Amino acid sequence: MTASAEAVRAAVGAVVDPELRRPLSELGMLRDISVDGGVADVGIALTIVGCPAADRIARDVTDAAASVPGVDSVALHVGVMTADERRELTERLRGGRAARVMPFGPDSLTRVVAVTSGKGGVGKSTVTANLAVALAERGLAVGLVDADVHGFSIPGLLGLVDADGRTAKPTRIDELIVPPVAHGVKVVSIGMFLREGDEGAAVAWRGPMLHRTVQQFLTDVYFGDLDVLLLDMPPGTGDVAISVGQLLPHADVVVVTTPQSAASDVAIRSALVARQTGQRVVGVVENMGPLTLPDGTVLDLFGAGGAQAVADALSAQGDDVRVLASIPLSPALRQDADAGIPVVVAHPGDAAAIAIAGLAERLASRPRGLAGRSLPFAPR
Repeated sequence: MTASAEAVRAAVGAVVDPELRRPLSELGMLRDISVDGGVADVGIALTIVGCPAADRIARDVTDAAASVPGVDSVALHVGVMTADERRELTERLRGGRAARVMPFGPDSLTRVVAVTSGKGGVGKSTVTANLAVALAERGLAVGLVDADVHGFSIPGLLGLVDADGRTAKPTRIDELIVPPVAHGVKVVSIGMFLREGDEGAAVAWRGPMLHRTVQQFLTDVYFGDLDVLLLDMPPGTGDVAISVGQLLPHADVVVVTTPQSAASDVAIRSALVARQTGQRVVGVVENMGPLTLPDGTVLDLFGAGGAQAVADALSAQGDDVRVLASIPLSPALRQDADAGIPVVVAHPGDAAAIAIAGLAERLASRPRGLAGRSLPFAPR
């Protein structure tokens, strides 16, 4: 059988760019392709010099071409897009949206969920990271913004920090920022933009810088079409909470607390600030809840009932708010977080992982408020 250049082009064009998550044919990355005597001569163009996905793309393209009946060997030629081609690509990825325009406005079909807490140390980031992965495991397209600029920890929780402390970097295509992907979740954090060697340095920024950083995460980062965008918010009611309220007033809010009143009382305040900006509090998550020991006894190290107290207080002051999940104390959750592996991946049978999977199920199945939003359909 003699292979045709068209068959090889179709096979290679179907290869998906691991960063942009689109076929190469849609990205304009294919070049001359020919077949002569069983040898497929394939040309592709990467988006930038030093593309971090270059090796994987080359391997996948070679395998795709070799899979075509009649192809005995593949000669791959790798080039780089021109400035004009990159400009066309970024315009195509934006879908006609102008640069520096946020795609997650009120008309967006992406559900935006801000995960907040009143106090630090309640496990909000750990819950957010695992929730993002649990949603992705359900087949949803998920993005995660680490908006806790001063206390960023999402890259480490998702394994985007190597053994030498280097954090995975995003790819820049002109002014477009392509975020790294971990466990099916597209992630952006200020930790990815610090210079090598400065990863452990403190980010000592005040309000204007914080606002610009969050705004850039929402406008310049290419997440593609998302079902859910999660924001890991800093604790409290400071500058970032106000900025996110201004930028995303239509976002849903999930409040994380521990059972003790010292945390739950403060958690109420973070929810009230979110409401003041127009955001909707959709539920409360209790972390570090009672743990059932092997002998059947229950260890409630931090007490019990804090999340219900938050839900009751918020319901008395506005829309009905319910407890979405109670995540028990879990050694596996802590150990996996330190190792950079979500517990929902490493130990899905753990009680904490089961509770987080249930939380993902409740959020994913929650009806969406689309009233007043422009849908991307036109009558015929």
